[in-house]
Amino acid sequence: MKPTYYLCAALSLWLFGSRAEAHPHVWVTFHSEVLYAADGAMTGVRHAWTFDDMFSAYALQGISHSKKGQYTREELASLAQTNVDSLKEYAYFTYARTEGKKLKFADPVDYWLEYKNGALTLHFTLPLKGAASAKAMQIEIYDPTIFVDFEFAKDKPVSLSGAPQCAVTYDLPHQPTAAEQARLSQFDIVPLDSSSTYGETFANKILVKCP
Repeated sequence: MKPTYYLCAALSLWLFGSRAEAHPHVWVTFHSEVLYAADGAMTGVRHAWTFDDMFSAYALQGISHSKKGQYTREELASLAQTNVDSLKEYAYFTYARTEGKKLKFADPVDYWLEYKNGALTLHFTLPLKGAASAKAMQIEIYDPTIFVDFEFAKDKPVSLSGAPQCAVTYDLPHQPTAAEQARLSQFDIVPLDSSSTYGETFANKILVKCP
């Protein structure tokens, strides 16, 4: 789903706690690692989200740094904190379920920002509030408001940690139909909010199956 909307100077960045109209305006390429304990229970998800270069440049405005064109993890620490604080309202765009039951995540840990090749990458881990054991898990990554467009990384988009007997696959979002494209354009006038479920239509899905 890649509409040709252009990020403009008037954009209110979602990472700073406010939303703008039109969909989408931020593009994220991501890798996710599903975490398991030694007893075979799922414990969380580790994400790496790389933002488009235009958004990255906008987000870096006003961030002090000692070397031109370079930013250390320490220099980006306050921005990383702002990012994860703002993501809480949107459940960190990560939804998991097993056997028809929704799983709940705790607040992120081990979060930090990396700047490389003109793009920001947000690294963070979402621990489950309680480890979950099941033969099948489904994790969906999407923005309920369709403000942010998520796309699996081309190289190793998903992986498992601590679950050698399990297999992981992923499903790409379907391309919007003409009717869905028309509906998306309506959100320029009446934006969706975090309670919307429409974004699930275009979810990126991770599927884990264990013996």
